Amino acid sequence: MATIFIPTPLRPYTDGASSVDVSGETVGAVLNALTTTHAGLARHLRDDSGKLRSFVNVYLGDEDIRFLEGDKTPVKDGDELTIVPSIAGGSGDEDLPELTHEEIARYSRHLILDEIGMVGQRKLKNAAVLCVGTGGLGSPLLLYLASAGVGRIGIVDFDVVDHSNLHRQVIHGTSSVGMSKVASAAARLADINPNVQLDLFEEPLTSENALELLAPYDVVVDGTDNFPTRYLVNDACVILGKPNVYGSIFKFEGQASVFNYQGGPNYRDLYPEPPPPGLVPSCAEGGVLGILPGIIGVIQATETVKIILGQGSTLSGRLLLYDALNMKFREMKLRVDPQAKPITELVDYQQFCGIPAASDSVETVEEPFTNVAPSVLSERLEGGWAPFVIDVRKPHEADIANLAFVDLLQPHDQIAAVVDQIPRDRDVVVYCKKGGRSAKAARILAEQGFTQLFNLDGGINAWSTDVDQSVPLY
Repeated sequence: MATIFIPTPLRPYTDGASSVDVSGETVGAVLNALTTTHAGLARHLRDDSGKLRSFVNVYLGDEDIRFLEGDKTPVKDGDELTIVPSIAGGSGDEDLPELTHEEIARYSRHLILDEIGMVGQRKLKNAAVLCVGTGGLGSPLLLYLASAGVGRIGIVDFDVVDHSNLHRQVIHGTSSVGMSKVASAAARLADINPNVQLDLFEEPLTSENALELLAPYDVVVDGTDNFPTRYLVNDACVILGKPNVYGSIFKFEGQASVFNYQGGPNYRDLYPEPPPPGLVPSCAEGGVLGILPGIIGVIQATETVKIILGQGSTLSGRLLLYDALNMKFREMKLRVDPQAKPITELVDYQQFCGIPAASDSVETVEEPFTNVAPSVLSERLEGGWAPFVIDVRKPHEADIANLAFVDLLQPHDQIAAVVDQIPRDRDVVVYCKKGGRSAKAARILAEQGFTQLFNLDGGINAWSTDVDQSVPLY
């Protein structure tokens, strides 16, 4: 038996195994046995004629078999072989696609840059980049990657365009509301640069499909807005050996870095574990300056292009912090954690982030309050029910939309300060934008001894959708 060591980009075809033991008397026989057992490797190792591909090297011990007897090189029991494929940007100039006259005209301002030139632009045309998410971050980076001439762009998203997206997700327009984000983005990108090949994945990224979806791409760009997908993208990139161009935004602040690049740190070296669910509010709850993702997304696009070109100094090993309100950039050093547990497999990321699985939703969760649907609340109010109603949003949110029958406005995290103003002999209804903050407020009131508590399920947005559409939806 001989042992073949499998590089990370090819491990999806060996079920994640880093090495495979096979039998054979020659290198050719050993490789044939490998591709018989793991058929997906065949097209990566040999061309249609059966010849070993020029961009894949095979070493027997520390000797390149091309300088021995090639496929006919004898293999003994216990020998070790290593497959060494080329990495992104490693192809010779002669293997890069040529530029058409139209492309030369389109990219002329790139071509006259010494750092890009014809070879660099051909590298961009030859490159494949996967963008996970077409929202605030995905919008600008997709626009600029297509404009820059990246030849193949994959897009993963399963959301649809909503009016609330339009102030920051600039790849979409008013006419796209209700359309899938992938289709909307594809139409815009095709208009910007019809030379780009677009791979569309209108589906969620999961532990089951991530390795397969990421495998064909040279660079992965993280445009996600939730922790489970962010950790999934990171871990899949580590397993596959892909650079992960990271960005995140909240309110007026943004972060950017490059993970898993040339031995640099990955996302878990920065944040080994996610925060507890609900601790960090989403942009839907906390808000975000519409221009902010434009800045961070363009930084991500810039880092992606630099990786493809092999030019400049990337953000690998550095965390860039941006404060838009005060117009300041800061930079922090990042290092690989030598004590970190190796990432060798994908896990259940909902569970990892502390989010109950869908199958757990049937279990009864004991809460000190009762969720009340907007339609039920409306009917009961019309029937004479007179609860004490508390809006636990911030005052500026109440200026956007409010319910006429509110008795008290007090932010959820300050509710304990006004318990003396809340009657204890009446039912109490609390609400916020979507129901999360009001649930927290109800728990605080329960700790203060209140027992007749009701939480408006879905918040004022659900009231606007289900009961009174004259109340603005935001």
